[in-house]
Amino acid sequence: MAAPAIAEIEDLTFAYDRRPVLHAIRLAIPLGKVVAIMGQSGCGKTTLLRIIAAALMPSSGRARVLGQLTSELDRDGLYALRRRMGMLFQFGALFTDMSVYENVAFQMREHTDLSEDTIRDLVMMKLEAVGLRGAADLMPGELSGGMARRVALARSIALDPSLILYDEPFTGLDPISFGVIVRLIRSLNDSLGATSVIVTHDVQEALDVVDYVYFMAAGRVIAQGAPDEIRASPEPFVNQFVNGKPDGPVPFHYPAAGYAADLGLAQAA
Repeated sequence: MAAPAIAEIEDLTFAYDRRPVLHAIRLAIPLGKVVAIMGQSGCGKTTLLRIIAAALMPSSGRARVLGQLTSELDRDGLYALRRRMGMLFQFGALFTDMSVYENVAFQMREHTDLSEDTIRDLVMMKLEAVGLRGAADLMPGELSGGMARRVALARSIALDPSLILYDEPFTGLDPISFGVIVRLIRSLNDSLGATSVIVTHDVQEALDVVDYVYFMAAGRVIAQGAPDEIRASPEPFVNQFVNGKPDGPVPFHYPAAGYAADLGLAQAA
C-alpha cells in the first residue's frame, strides 16, 4: 500500500494479566482508506482495535497512531489523541436518556466552544448525512436497530475525526440496514477525507467496500491483501471463513469419542 500510514502496529504483543491475546502483530493503516480486520470471534481483533484507539497499551512492541506513540502519551495526550478519532461501538451505545439530537451534540459541547446555533447546524448536517435529520427529536427507545446504528455513526463523525473505528458495526442488522450502514461507512469516509478501520466477521458485504484486509486467527495476522486476494487466499482458515465452509481448520464436529461407542454399537459387535 503506497499511501502513508495513519496508524502503524509494530511487533506488538498483548496479554490480559498472563493470558496472551495478540502475538507479533504488524500492520499499517493507510491514510484515506477503509481497512477491515477480520476473523472469527475471540481471535483478538477487538483487542487490537482498542489498542489502535489507545484504550489499551501494548505489552510489548509499538502502536503509532496519528503520528504518536500511544505508550509515550500522558493522560492529557491520550485525551487529545482520542478527540481526533471517532468510534462506533458494536450496538451503538447511545445515551438512552438523551434525544437523537442531544446524542450527536454531546461531543461538540464537551470538546468545543462552539455556540449553540453552530452546534445545531452541525448536528443537522451530520444527521442529514445519515438520513435521519427528521428523527432529531426522537429518543433511542423509539428507533429501530438500524436507525440507532446510524445515529451512532452520526455521533462518531461529530468532530470530523481523522480516524474512524468501527467495532462489529453490522451485528444484528437486517439486510436493508446492513446495506445502508456499509454504504454510509464508505461514502462518509471518502467525503470526510478520513481513514476507517472496521472490525468485523461479516465477510461478503464488507469485502465489497473495503480497500484492504488483515485477517486474524488465534491472535496473529495470518493473511492480508486487497479483497480479491483475500477471496482467493490459499490459506485454509481464510478459505473456510470467507466461503462459509462447515469443515476445515475449524471442524464442524466438536472433539468426542467414537460415535459407535456412544450408541452402544461397539459392545454389540
